[in-house]
Amino acid sequence: MDYQFRSGRIPLLVSMPHVGTDIPDAIAVRMTPAAMRRADTDWHLVQLYDFLEDLGASSISARWSRYVIDLNRPPEDTNLYPGLDTTGLCPLDTFHREPLYQSGQAPDTADVRERLERFWRPYHNALRQELQRLLDLHGRVVLWDAHSIASVVPRFFEGKLPDLNFGTAEGKSCAAELQAAVVDVARRQDRYSLAVNGRFKGGHITRVYGQPQANVHAIQLEMCQSTYMDEQAPFAYRPDLAGQVQPLLRQLLQAAADWAQRR
Repeated sequence: MDYQFRSGRIPLLVSMPHVGTDIPDAIAVRMTPAAMRRADTDWHLVQLYDFLEDLGASSISARWSRYVIDLNRPPEDTNLYPGLDTTGLCPLDTFHREPLYQSGQAPDTADVRERLERFWRPYHNALRQELQRLLDLHGRVVLWDAHSIASVVPRFFEGKLPDLNFGTAEGKSCAAELQAAVVDVARRQDRYSLAVNGRFKGGHITRVYGQPQANVHAIQLEMCQSTYMDEQAPFAYRPDLAGQVQPLLRQLLQAAADWAQRR
């Protein structure tokens, strides 16, 4: 299977497009040792969000590494942040500009096209189908796009990133009331810093599937990995840290679900 999926009972779907670590052998042999470290993975999010089944939410998480193909990039590979640096649909380097491919082994147009069909489309087809199922059942649905990143990545931002980064495409991907309901929960605590539509405004999934006029509301959360894990290899999960942030995560998701079910 190209992804892990669980169907829930409430109008909330959590997507984790960057948690995958698998790289097909035919691609791996063309890659560098830096690629094999998979440093830019959204590590351990499935474990961090282990309360989703109890909450009743649907979830989908990637199997394949973002180095194979990035499920949160447009299929035409346009830049989500014009004028700013970012990695592409089939990345050629890591967040720290280390080459992912051996000399002469970078994917060509045919490779990209094949990866789109083999890895990208199945995930998006499943995402779309579950959103439609939940919409048909409930009349309104929230898509929560879950991400994490190292707290310091000079390539993309200066200094340390806020701990919690909410993105709603500048308010276009969800109702203002949903954004307020979620962000208000985050602002009622003082352990974690936060930003709304700052450096991360939501990627392809948030921007494309978030259609509030059609009762599909999307919000992205990009978390600093320092809130729940070691940011250096081997990127260990830290139960002591995770145990502190998980109750807040659950409150955030519960706020989104409560809003979706409100009439």
